Amino acid sequence: PTNHLDLDACLWLENWLRKYPGTLLFISHDRDFMDRVATHLVHFDQKQLVLYTGNYSAFERQRAERLAQQQASFERQQARIAEIQRFIDRFKAKATKARQAQSRVKALERMEKIAPAHVDSPFSFEFPVADKVSNPLLSIRHGVAGHGDVPILKNINVTLLPGTRVGLLGPNGAGKSTFMDALRGTGTLLSGERTCGEHLAIGYFAQHQLESLDLDASPFLHLQRLAPTASEQKVRDFLGGFDFHGDEALAPIRSFSGGEKARVALAVIAWQKPNLLLLDEPTNHLDLEMRQALTMALQNFEGAIVVVSHDRHLLRNTVDEFWLVCDGAVGEYEGDLEDYERWLAERRKDEESPPRREVAEGQEKSVNTAGAATLTADERKARKRQEAELRQKLSPWRKKQGTLETRMEQLQQKLATMEQNLADPGLYDDQQKVRLKELLAEQTELKRELEDVEAEWLEVSETVENLEAELAG
Repeated sequence: PTNHLDLDACLWLENWLRKYPGTLLFISHDRDFMDRVATHLVHFDQKQLVLYTGNYSAFERQRAERLAQQQASFERQQARIAEIQRFIDRFKAKATKARQAQSRVKALERMEKIAPAHVDSPFSFEFPVADKVSNPLLSIRHGVAGHGDVPILKNINVTLLPGTRVGLLGPNGAGKSTFMDALRGTGTLLSGERTCGEHLAIGYFAQHQLESLDLDASPFLHLQRLAPTASEQKVRDFLGGFDFHGDEALAPIRSFSGGEKARVALAVIAWQKPNLLLLDEPTNHLDLEMRQALTMALQNFEGAIVVVSHDRHLLRNTVDEFWLVCDGAVGEYEGDLEDYERWLAERRKDEESPPRREVAEGQEKSVNTAGAATLTADERKARKRQEAELRQKLSPWRKKQGTLETRMEQLQQKLATMEQNLADPGLYDDQQKVRLKELLAEQTELKRELEDVEAEWLEVSETVENLEAELAG
């Protein structure tokens, strides 16, 4: 049900279904959607149906335990865990915003735990490193983007460096795709200066690209045309990572499903070694295992990424920062996805109807009226009183959360200064031994305090999230 819905509509649908009193049976490739809506999960595994109690995350934990009992699976699990841990360490080293940093580390550590459930995935690929990289890769100054003579976004000032990882947020129709096209240089940039690095190589993915694939060509031929001198074995090995093996790699893609065509398009992008990935809803039509493999590949990609996606798991685990496209502007967004969900809910309060995909005229009435429960005046008063009590309870926790975030930022700044001091070669001369020892002891103490504050922040944030969920429910 979430295919072709933007994030705003996905969140509304989730909340509506959670309140739905009937029985629900659904198929989805969106893990966050399943986590919030499902109470049981049926896994189709080797022609058997296996019922699990709990949501998708609970299923992953139980399945990981089963697979770990097999030695070969266990070894692959350990290798995958080590890979994600390296990514966590790399992210921690350059994180700047406490709120986003802690939210991201928490998500990555959760991903580290669930990775073992996917060791038997048929997909394993990466985006190879580009031969040459420019710094910066791309910048737009004083940009105006739109269609025809109609501007949609104004005063665009952005710079993409190697290693930049951006998730684009914004309501449907705000101009996210227009902005992506401006980055690509395909005509939506009406004015302003777009400067490309000498070695800029863009890999672009969008749903309409699937239509431009040669339906009479095979996955093998799509890659061979790009590199006629590549050996047959090299092309086959590369396609194997996208689960195109044997005759399937040589079959015309005309009869392929949407997911298979999307895999061909991603393989074509990866084969060309880009250093900037512009991805517009890359997970549509992809199943869960392929989404997981794409998330892993993006984690290990060393270039820059700008991605629009309604897949929150992908966003949490692949981007370092968010930009908000809204009200004719593109700007940095300071919060995380949970903050964005609350922001969307506030914006919707005055709207007459919830966001939804386009439906036929005859169906519209049933979509709008389903579940429209009415409350009596007394019930409304009781609810308002309960909400007021929750807000009062929430206030001190939010204040504490803010205080801890400020302290974390202070400690991170102190540690950064400390690391600069410790990088001074003169500090390691014999006459500086005492000073070096003092600085190292101070660094250890700062790290210990930061760990304590981070742990307390996570506990407080969990309480805030629970109270906010209670308030929203």
